[in-house]
Amino acid sequence: MKLLASALEHSANVHLKSLTKELSETTELIGIFDKELGNPIIDLRSLAIMGFVDVLSKLPFFFKLNAQMVDLAQEADKILLIDSSGFNLPLAKKIKKKYPQKEIIYYILPQAWAWKKKRIPVLAKTIDKLCSILPFESSYYPKDAPISYVGHPLLDQITSFKTKINEEVKSVVFMPGSRKGEISKLMPIYKEVRKQLNSKAIIIIPKIFTKDEISELYGDLSDFEIKHNAHEELLNADFAFICSGTATLEASIIGIPFILSYIAKPFDYFIGRLLVKLEYAGLGNLMFLDYKGRTIHPEFIQDDVTVPNLLKAYNEYNRDSFLEDSKELRAYLKGGSSKNVAKIIET
Repeated sequence: MKLLASALEHSANVHLKSLTKELSETTELIGIFDKELGNPIIDLRSLAIMGFVDVLSKLPFFFKLNAQMVDLAQEADKILLIDSSGFNLPLAKKIKKKYPQKEIIYYILPQAWAWKKKRIPVLAKTIDKLCSILPFESSYYPKDAPISYVGHPLLDQITSFKTKINEEVKSVVFMPGSRKGEISKLMPIYKEVRKQLNSKAIIIIPKIFTKDEISELYGDLSDFEIKHNAHEELLNADFAFICSGTATLEASIIGIPFILSYIAKPFDYFIGRLLVKLEYAGLGNLMFLDYKGRTIHPEFIQDDVTVPNLLKAYNEYNRDSFLEDSKELRAYLKGGSSKNVAKIIET
């Protein structure tokens, strides 16, 4: 079977790798994905963008790439879209219009419940099989929508969890994000926080960055121990400061107490506030709010990301309570999704 895959983000490719292990060996990927999985039509590094301004500047490039994927769909037996709704939803519409008999599967759905609820009927009409990774998501869709909760993909990758909290914080992980804009904004603050902590400091740096890029983005890292394996370091450390994103849910699942922080470009934040009607940024907080009626971790956004605020939250943190909440969250998510999605694709 030829499977046209559209996985633009790093996190989407992590989940795609887990999924391919459950698919038949005769399945061949074509399209956009990590080169470790086959022969993609583009290098993923050329897709790295941050915010609305960057998106606008690259629109012609993405329109051309979208057209390439529509043409490539002719060769495919089925279509698999993963996350990245800004690219994948228009792609789905074009493929469905040109090849109405092609089955389209969407894994890690657009967060239409948070952004634009008007998209939900469009998704239900355009996509043949909707694979939800959020237990509460299906409640936003029509009863006859082809949506099912398949489990959360992070539980395919994360299999070891914290079982106890050390009384003393001996090591702290800093994760300032994977996009250049995120890193440049958070690193000065994280460095000041690090100076106030009497603990070993570990910084997680994506492997995609060259030595020159690391030097330019992070500056002097002599006070940090550089690591690349986020899951391993989060499991072994005692606390973490993390940029908003998938890493915050990873930390919530692993069970390491942490504080979320995020600083966007002012224009991007302004637009985001107009579009997103959510009280919290962290997925762990949103899930726990639905499950237990309260949040699981502190978070600071924009001007609230200050050294005093982060240190105050750190000093007041109930780490034992967080560990218990983490266990509850894993129970709520039930398990991984790769096996379930593979069955849906191959059925």
